[in-house]
Amino acid sequence: MLAAMLRACGHRIGLYTSPHILDIRERINLDGRSISESEFTRSINAVAAAAAKAKVAEPTYFEVLTAAAFHFFAESDVDVAVLETGLGGRLDATNIVTPEVAGITNISYDHFAQLGTDIVSIAREKAGIIKKGIPVVSAPQRPNVRDVLREAAAAVNAPIRFSDEDVDFTYRFEFSRALGRHARICLTTPTSRFEHLHVPLFGEHQAQNCGVALTLLDTIKSRGLAVDDQTAMSGLSDVRLLGRMQMIAEAPRILVDGAHNAASIDALMRAIGQHITYDSMIVIFACNRDKDIPGMIRRIQLGADKIIFTTAGLPRSADPNELAAEYVERSGKMAQVAADLDEAMRIATSAITREDLICITGSFYIVAEALRKYWTNQREPNVLHAERV
Repeated sequence: MLAAMLRACGHRIGLYTSPHILDIRERINLDGRSISESEFTRSINAVAAAAAKAKVAEPTYFEVLTAAAFHFFAESDVDVAVLETGLGGRLDATNIVTPEVAGITNISYDHFAQLGTDIVSIAREKAGIIKKGIPVVSAPQRPNVRDVLREAAAAVNAPIRFSDEDVDFTYRFEFSRALGRHARICLTTPTSRFEHLHVPLFGEHQAQNCGVALTLLDTIKSRGLAVDDQTAMSGLSDVRLLGRMQMIAEAPRILVDGAHNAASIDALMRAIGQHITYDSMIVIFACNRDKDIPGMIRRIQLGADKIIFTTAGLPRSADPNELAAEYVERSGKMAQVAADLDEAMRIATSAITREDLICITGSFYIVAEALRKYWTNQREPNVLHAERV
């Protein structure tokens, strides 16, 4: 959302995100266009040469891609690079930069092996992106996380703003024939005014994320970058996210979402309830075995009328039989198991009605497989991923 608004204001924008879903080049984006194959090859070769010169024998996968993105953005002479951390923050490859502003979205339980098993430890790792004197913008956080971020910011004299506390920010849900069910937000600061702005992405969490993006925009503007509020608002209208609350087919209705931890599953269930009308929802679920499986299952049982556990076919995939056993034990409800996504879809569609919804979620891997097999309109406009396999 931030990249789209800056691009609408006429700036040359590099965007680095992860993970990719269908093509690795999705991660590196210039002005709404994925890096081309030839550009990607040149950047990877440049990184390989630099690694050899520095005698770095085995840089990590994410380090190579991050360095390739930096090389491409430098060659492309971008005005602003918007960088998403891979995980954590303190030890993340993107964290070698000193940014204009740091943004932190809602912190939840994930990546236990790397970040720690309690929310305070995870928050401390995320706070590692805070730099001396550099402004910080945060989404609403639970009290103990808020304390960690404030403490980290104070330690390096970095001004920090929370979008629900230090900014005049509100949002509401409404319905219109043109937009259907959607969220609108208002955000006012001494230097910016955004009123009744349509949030282009579904869910309460995306309304809060939009508030963070707008506050980041306001901060960048206050640091001297030319930003027109009305032009920036127009840039939001076409934003889409591949694999997030994405309806990929209508007959039957199939929704995919890459929710892969308890908090994102909770946000998904809420977003579906806020934006989509259905009679019954069948959830096809697969995840990796290193995830917070009990937490994810607790959340998913609140929205699923029927659930089918399967696998994305990866070595790290959780056993669908074990997932089903845990679900039955925790919820007391029945669950079905499928050997793969095709079988899960056959089960799901065997007794579905026109008003029912099939939701495929649990990992980006299962979402990618669903997109390859069942996406009926692969040329739909997408501001962030214009080139597709």
